[in-house]
Amino acid sequence: MSLLDWLPFFKPREPQLDPEEARKLLTTRYNQFRLLIQANTKTHELIAELEEALRGFHPYGIHYVRALCTRISVTVYQMIRQLNELNPEAYSALFDRFKEIQEQISARLEPVSFSGEGALVLDFAQVGRDQADLCGPKMAMLGEAAKSLGLRIPAGFVVTTAAFRRFMHKDGLQDEIDRIIQATDFENRDEVFQVSSRVMQLIIKSDLSDEISSAIMDGYVRLKKDLGHEVNLAVRSSALGEDMEGSAFAGQYSSILNVDSDSLLLAVKEVMASKYSMQAMAYRSSRGLKDEDVAMSVGCIEMVDPVASGVAYSRNPVNVRDENISIYSVWGLPRAVVDGSTETDEFAVSRGPSPQVVERRVAEKCEKYICDVGEGVCRTELLDSCRNDPSLTDEQALLVSDVAVRIEEHFGPPQDIEWALTESGEFYLLQCRPLMLLNEHSGQINNTLDLPDALFSGGRTASPGVGVGPIVPIRKSAEALSFPDGGVMVIKQALPEYAALLNRCSAVISEHGGMAGHLANVAREFGVAALFGVNGAMDLFSEGQIVTVDADGHGVYSGPVEVLLTEKPRRRLMKGSPVQAVLRKAARHIVRLNLTDPDGPNFKPSKCRTYHDIMRFCHEMGVREMFGFGISDKYIMAASKQLICNVPKQFWVLDLGNGVSPEGEDDDRCVLMEHIECIPMRAIWAGMQAVPWDGPPAIHGKGLMSVMFESTMNPNLNIGTHSTYTHKNYFMISKNYCCLQSRFGFHFCGVESLVGDRSSENYASFQFKGGAANPERRRLRAKFIGSILDEFDFRVRIREDNMQARLEGLGRAEMEYHLKILGYLITHTRQLDMIMTNPAQVDLYRARFFKDFELFTD
Repeated sequence: MSLLDWLPFFKPREPQLDPEEARKLLTTRYNQFRLLIQANTKTHELIAELEEALRGFHPYGIHYVRALCTRISVTVYQMIRQLNELNPEAYSALFDRFKEIQEQISARLEPVSFSGEGALVLDFAQVGRDQADLCGPKMAMLGEAAKSLGLRIPAGFVVTTAAFRRFMHKDGLQDEIDRIIQATDFENRDEVFQVSSRVMQLIIKSDLSDEISSAIMDGYVRLKKDLGHEVNLAVRSSALGEDMEGSAFAGQYSSILNVDSDSLLLAVKEVMASKYSMQAMAYRSSRGLKDEDVAMSVGCIEMVDPVASGVAYSRNPVNVRDENISIYSVWGLPRAVVDGSTETDEFAVSRGPSPQVVERRVAEKCEKYICDVGEGVCRTELLDSCRNDPSLTDEQALLVSDVAVRIEEHFGPPQDIEWALTESGEFYLLQCRPLMLLNEHSGQINNTLDLPDALFSGGRTASPGVGVGPIVPIRKSAEALSFPDGGVMVIKQALPEYAALLNRCSAVISEHGGMAGHLANVAREFGVAALFGVNGAMDLFSEGQIVTVDADGHGVYSGPVEVLLTEKPRRRLMKGSPVQAVLRKAARHIVRLNLTDPDGPNFKPSKCRTYHDIMRFCHEMGVREMFGFGISDKYIMAASKQLICNVPKQFWVLDLGNGVSPEGEDDDRCVLMEHIECIPMRAIWAGMQAVPWDGPPAIHGKGLMSVMFESTMNPNLNIGTHSTYTHKNYFMISKNYCCLQSRFGFHFCGVESLVGDRSSENYASFQFKGGAANPERRRLRAKFIGSILDEFDFRVRIREDNMQARLEGLGRAEMEYHLKILGYLITHTRQLDMIMTNPAQVDLYRARFFKDFELFTD
C-alpha cells in the first residue's frame, strides 16, 4: 500500500507554524525538557543509593555522605533550572525553597567544631575514665584500672586530644587534609594508599607549636624526675573511639616502642599521623565513624622490658558457653602476640573460687622482641633450650587470669587485656578494653555434615564462619592494592595492616598468628572467617583456585561446598554508627515525599519540604509544559509527522535529527515506519507489534464495578470530556535516541532510550503509571510489571501505581532485545489492572508474556 492509499484515513491538518521554525523551537524546548528528565533520573538513582546506604549493609564514611548529599543537591538544582527555562515566569519560587532545604541539610552535615580547650598534657596520676574525652578510652581505662583496682601500670603522661586539635588546625593543616580526603575515591585502593601516604607526610613534616612542644617535654622531665633516671617511652595511640565496645581499632594505629627523649616529638607526630593510615581510614569507613570525631591523644608511658608478656581474654570470644580465661603469651615484648608474626603459648584457666590451668598448648617459639640498645625494638632468635619451654608458669598464668577477672568485674563487659611480667616477677597492665563476643552459635562444629575430602585439615579458628572464593596470596604489600572482592586472602603472617582488606575478603588463611592478634580481632568484628596456623599455606593452594574455608571445622575444601554455605543474615556494619546517624538526619530533608496529588491544592512550590517534593513537582510540571495543550502543542503539531500504522492510536514523530531517512522527509505530513532509522524506536515498535493485542481480559463484576466507580470519581477518565488522557502519543527521535510519551487507555507510559555502538552510554528508562481501576489494583499491576522487568535485570522502583525501571551499559543487540520487551509490555499490559486480584489469571498472563518474549531471542 502506498502513502497515498493511507491518506484518506487521516484528517488533513494545516501547520500552525512554519515546520522548520517549529522544529527548531521545539528542539530547543525539548532539549531543556530532556535535561530536566535526565537530572530527574540521576536524582532517583542517587536517592536509591542513599536509601541503600541507610540500610547499613555497606561501609561508608562521612566524606561519602557529604559528597552524596552534594550530588543530590546539584541534580535537584538542575531540575529547577531547566523547569524555569521551560517557563521562566512560573517557577522561580522553587529556588527559594531549594535554598531553605539545602541549608537544613547542610546543618546536619557540617562537622562539629571543637574549641581545643583543655590541658595539653596530663600525667597518669590525673587520668581516669572521666578524662576519656581528653585522653581517649585506651589511656583513660588504663588510668582507671590503676586508680580503682590498684593495679601496677607503667608511669607516664598523655598528650591530649586538645593538643592534637590545636596542632591539626595550626596553619590550616586540617582544612588541607579535609580537601584531599573529600576528593578521594575510596573504592580505588591505589588512590587511597597514595592519599594516606601524602596526608601522613603532611602531618609529620608540620611543626608542633612551641606551646605543645614545651608541654610534652615538660611532661617528660617530670616523669624522669619521678623515676629518678633517664627513661625510654612507649608512644602509643589513644584515639577517641579506640578500644570501645564493638569497635576496638585493634592494631589500626601506630605504637612506637623504646623512644628516647630526642625522638619523642617526632614519635608523637608519627602516632598522630597514623590516624590517616590506610588501614585506619578503611576501618573508620567500614564502621561508620566520622573523621572529625576521631581525635588522637598519645600515651607516653615508661617502657617495660618484660621477660614474658601477652594478651588475656576474660571470656572465650568465639564461644560464649566457654567461661575459661584464655591467655596467650610469648617471651619478651607482647608485639609478637598482637601483630600475629609468631606462634604463642596458650593457657586456659577455669573460673571460680579455685581456678586452675585446665589446658595448655606450648608452641615452638623461635624468636622474641626485645628493647634495642638506645631506642627501638629488635627481633632476636631464642636459644634452643627455651624455644619449647612455656613462657608462663602455672602460678603466673593464675596471676594473669585473676587480673583479667578483676577488671571484668569492675568494668562490666568481658575484657581483652595486654600485660607484661618483668624478670623480678612484677606484673604490669599495659592495656584493657571490652572484648567482643560472638553469638552462641559461633564456633560450633557440625560433625554430622557429609563433607568431601579436604584440601587441608587443621589450623586454629581465629574468627569463626565459612567463606568461599578464589585463592589470592599476598606476598608483598603492593599486591594488597589489587585484591579482588570476594577473594580468600592467603598470607604468611597475620599482620594488622591486612585489616584494610577485610571488607573485601570472603575468608583469611594465614600460616602464623593467633586468636589474640589484631587481625583476628578485626576479622571477628567484620564477621570474616579466619583460619590461622595453616602450615605452608602460601604453597598449599593455587592462585585463583576456588575454595571453601570452614574456620569452625578447621578445613579448606576445593570449590563451593553447598552444605556449608547456609545463607547468613547480612551484617549491618553501619547500623547505629555516627555516620549513619548523620545520614538519617540529612535524609529526612531528601527522601520523604509529601506532594503526592498533582491535582491537589497543595501541589505548589511553597509546599515542597524535601528534595523529593521538588523532584516530583519539577517532573510533573515539566511534562505539562512539554506535552500539555497550548503553545507547545502548536510546536509539536507543526514540527511532527503522523506515523502511518495499523494501530488504532495516533502516533506522531518529531525528528530531532537523523531519525528519519531522506525518503521519509519528502512528505511534511506523514511518515512510514520503513523510513524510521531510529534504532531504539524500531526496537520498541517491534515489541509493540510482535503479538496482536486481543483486547482486555475478561473481568468479573468487582473488577468492572471498580472501573466504573473510579471513572465517576476521576474526571480524567470521562471520555466525553477533555482530559489528560486524550493526549496524542509522541515519538521524539534521532538516530540513536528515542523518547516515547504515550497514553494507552487510562494509563501513561514513557520510554527514553539511547542505543549506539558504545555500550557504556546505552540506557533504557521506562515509566508506567495510572489505570482505570481502584488504587489497589493499579498498585498490583505496577508490581506485576516491575516483577517482570526485574527478571530482565532492570533496576525497578515502585511507588504506589507508579513503576520506574532503568537498564544501562549493555551492547546494542542486548539493548534492542530489552526495548522489544518494553514495547510488548506497553501494548499488552493495558487494562490488566482489572484482573490483578485474581491470582490464577495473573499467573496465566505472566506465563503467556514470557512465552511471547521467546520471539525476541531470534
